[in-house]
Parts: sequence; structure tokens; C-alpha cells
Amino acid sequence: MRITLINPNTSRAMTDKIGHAAREVAGPGVEIVAVCPAAGAGPAAVESHVDEIAAGAAVVDAVRADLAAGGSDGYVVACFGDPGLDAARELVDVPVVGIAEAAMHVAAMAGRSFAIVTTLSRTLGRAHDLLARYEFERACVAAYGTGIPVLELEDPDAAAFDDILGWCERAVREDGADAIVLGCAGMADLCHRLQERLSVPVVDGVAAATGLVAAMVRMRVGTSKRDEYAPPPVRPAEAVAGEAAAPRVASVGA
Repeated sequence: MRITLINPNTSRAMTDKIGHAAREVAGPGVEIVAVCPAAGAGPAAVESHVDEIAAGAAVVDAVRADLAAGGSDGYVVACFGDPGLDAARELVDVPVVGIAEAAMHVAAMAGRSFAIVTTLSRTLGRAHDLLARYEFERACVAAYGTGIPVLELEDPDAAAFDDILGWCERAVREDGADAIVLGCAGMADLCHRLQERLSVPVVDGVAAATGLVAAMVRMRVGTSKRDEYAPPPVRPAEAVAGEAAAPRVASVGA
């Protein structure tokens, strides 16, 4: 089984971290390939609506590049805004799971309630949009932005960890959260350390999405092609342009 993880920002260090987190839970017989856009072909970080548009395009590019190379058994969109998720599902009939989607589902099974702890407060609007889409508005009792930029999570220092821990503790203590959802793929390597310090489960979306995709592959459950996720229409001019386009995806730690 081959699962491709798509980090839609251009950080190779973060992509390597995401790949490592996925391999920890993938199990035997599962190959994890982590990719990100080449420099200049995607956003350096996904921290705004403009970044999200670029990230969605990078996800589409990555899936198309992988299909051209033979394709994978499943895909993970490794950004908490789940950018390009619907578009990626149009392109393939195998499972495609976003890390926000996966983390919220797993957290809701781990407890009656959960809280999200993420990076910048300006991204909380998107988190609330996804809570509504995935129908977890009642389960989520709090969502906090730590103020830590995404790229500072490439190699977080002790102060960053303590800040994230503090917000998690507040969510448990003051909001009654039964579980914590980490709201950024760049927090994947902090999950176990936070778990050791907290009294509730901590859910990393990268691990959650990897596990769900692997399970769906084994169950032979793919993406429905009935209507909305049917392949997108291909128009003659677009087909010619697509054939001429150069690959814009870099593999990391494959």
C-alpha cells in the first residue's frame, strides 16, 4: 500500500516531519511518500485566505504529478485548513482525507468534547468553517490561536512548546475539553510530548488521517464518483495546456 502525504507549503523540513509522523502509525506494508510544492510553486506557509488558494492549487498539482507517476492507494492533505480536498477527490477514486477532518472525527470518538489549539488566530475562522462542514460544532468547546507562526514550528523551541501546552491546559481546565486537536501539521512532532503532560487524549491530524486512509484502503472504500466527486470536465484547450505543464512537486524523505 502506498499513501502520499501532500504538504501544500514549500517547507521541506516540515514535510519531512509530517512523513515521519505518518510512518509511526502506518503499520507494516504501508509506504509513506511525503511531498510538497517546489520553491515558488506554493505558499511558504498557509496562514491566510490567499495562501489557502495557492495551497489548494498545490494539492491539485501534487495529485496530478503522482497520477502521472503511477498513482497511490490513498492521499492525505496535510494542512489543517484541508485546502484542495474536494478538488483532489475529483481527481481520484481512492481515499483522500484531510487532517482537520480526520482529527475532528478521531477526537469526537475519544471523548464527548474537544478543543482545537492552532497557530495564528486569523486561521480560526477557517477552523470554524470546517467544524460546521464536518458537523462538530457541538463537540468543539473551544478553539485557540497560540500566535505562533507556522514556520516557527519547523523546529519549535521550549517557549513555543510551553505556550502550546498552556493553551491545551486552559482548554481542559476552563472549557472542559475531553480531547485536544492540534490545529497544524507542523505540530505533529509535539503530540506525544503534550500527551505526556495532559490528562486527556491529544490528536495529531497527520497520524489520524494516515490511519484512516490505510483503514479505508484495506476496507476497499474509495471516493464516490457518482456526482460531485466525478472527474472534472476536461476541455480541449485545458488538455493541451495540461500536457505542456512541467511538474512542480518535490518528494521529501520518501
